[in-house]
Amino acid sequence: MSDIPDTLAISPAARDALQTWLDHQRALKGAAENTLTAYRGDVTEFLAFISVHHGQTQGLGALAKITVSDMRAWMAQTRNADVGSRSLARKLSAVKAFYRWLAEREGFEPTAVLATRSPKFTKKLPRPLAIDAARELIDCVETQGRDPWVASRDVAVLTLLWGCGLRISEALGLTGADAPLPDVLRITGKGGKERVVPVLPAARNAVDAYLRACPHPHQSNEPLFRGVRGGGLSAGVIQKVMANARMQLGLPASATPHAMRHSFATHLLDAGGDLRAIQELLGHASLSTTQAYTAVDTVRLMEVYNRAHPRA
Repeated sequence: MSDIPDTLAISPAARDALQTWLDHQRALKGAAENTLTAYRGDVTEFLAFISVHHGQTQGLGALAKITVSDMRAWMAQTRNADVGSRSLARKLSAVKAFYRWLAEREGFEPTAVLATRSPKFTKKLPRPLAIDAARELIDCVETQGRDPWVASRDVAVLTLLWGCGLRISEALGLTGADAPLPDVLRITGKGGKERVVPVLPAARNAVDAYLRACPHPHQSNEPLFRGVRGGGLSAGVIQKVMANARMQLGLPASATPHAMRHSFATHLLDAGGDLRAIQELLGHASLSTTQAYTAVDTVRLMEVYNRAHPRA
């Protein structure tokens, strides 16, 4: 059954095509649920706009005749709705991906859509924490928990982010069956991509300390990290913990839980780590993403090259 909203002015054929494409992205491309949700919203908004723009519901035949003028009108309206360049670029990317698939399936020429230029925007590089700042932040978190076990829990989560490079969703996705933590963890990340992550003694010890202090029973089929009431811990709680700690330490707003993952990568690189190895540890599909995480510029790459290459 389709889960595309029926309330919008989208033809049943277009709605079914969108759902089929989303299913294709999930099954064959391994797209994450958050990605699919974003795709669904972005393409649905576009299809609804086209229907309103033309004054009638658009079937697949009409969608195959989208013009450059239609695309300009959609881009203009989206901008007028206070959508920033970065978000508009994301929406356009989703629409292009859908149209590329639809054109191949239906046998039409999607040039008007695919030739639409994406708005320019400045990419924000992640801001890793300095080593001392990361240590101070974890020390601060250890002292601000309302209960000792809560403080131990928060320290364990942040230590996993910094010490193992986990995403917060990956850390909170661990279950009781994962404890005590082994020497290496098998983590399933975005798009179902699996990777092996070494577990530092500091991370293992932090999790052990949390488990000893946690008042909720340790069960293999339950979340490893628990909320105060015993349910699974939410990412919002850790984000709030980080916000309180960075305020106390005078750290910038960029000091988020995800910044601990950035810091993991950057500190490994600074210690002489190999970019390809760090890419594997982070679970990135593209090395360029790893470069962004590690704030690598050309000068830094040349330093690594000159130090490591036998002919340098």
